[in-house]
Amino acid sequence: MNQYPQWYYDEFKQVGVDYTDLEEVRAYDLCMQKLRDIESEFNSIQGLINIKDTDLLLEIGTGTGELALKFSAHCRKVVAIDVSKKMINFAKMKAEGQKKTNIEFYNAGFLTYENYDEPYDVIVTQLALHHLPDYWKMIALRRIYGMLKEGGKFYLRDVVFPSLILDYDSYFNKIVNDLRKSAGDKLAEETEIHIREEFSTLDWIMEGLLKNAGFCIESVKCDGFIAGYLCKK
Repeated sequence: MNQYPQWYYDEFKQVGVDYTDLEEVRAYDLCMQKLRDIESEFNSIQGLINIKDTDLLLEIGTGTGELALKFSAHCRKVVAIDVSKKMINFAKMKAEGQKKTNIEFYNAGFLTYENYDEPYDVIVTQLALHHLPDYWKMIALRRIYGMLKEGGKFYLRDVVFPSLILDYDSYFNKIVNDLRKSAGDKLAEETEIHIREEFSTLDWIMEGLLKNAGFCIESVKCDGFIAGYLCKK
C-alpha cells in the first residue's frame, strides 16, 4: 500500500452520516432501494456512454453495489470501490448471492485507489465526489483522467449547487422542507448534514475543475441541485 505524506487528505475519515456503522449501511441500502430506480439510472448512463460488453469499467463510491451489479451484466469487468469497508463488504455479499463473477471490490477511494491493470474504458461516480474539498476534488479528477484510455468516458453525477441563486437561505430551506414532506424526516436531516458538513460545490467551480483535469465536457444535465456531467478524455 502506498505511503502518503502527513498533509495528504484522509478520505477514509467519516464525513456526514456514519456509514462505518453496519446498521446505518443496512438502513441506507433499504432507503436507496425505495428511492432509487437502478434500471432508470443505468438506462440514463447507457444512453450517454453506450457501455459495451468488452468494456472495463470502474465505479467510484459504489456504496452497497446496486449500480455495479447492473453494470456487470453489460461489460467485461467492473471494479467497484468505496471508502467504507462496511459498504464494500455488504456489496460483496450481494454479488456473491447473485453469483456475479466479473466484479472486483476494493476498500479505496478517489485519492487512494491504484490501478495496476489496463486503463479503463469507462469510469462512473455518483454522489461521492462531494466528500472531498475542492482542491482534493481536482486531485481526484486528475487521477481519474490518468486511469482512462484515450477517448474513454467519465460520468460524474453529484450534488452541485447552482451559482445564480440570490437567496441561499430560502433555497436550502425549501430543499429540506420539500424532502421532509416527500421522503420523511430522516432524509431531510441527512440533507441538512450534507449542506452543513460535506463539500458540495458550485456549478462553475465543478466545470472548472473538470476542464483543469483535462476533460472535454460533452454534456451537462441539471435536475435541481443534482448535476450530471458526461466527459471524454
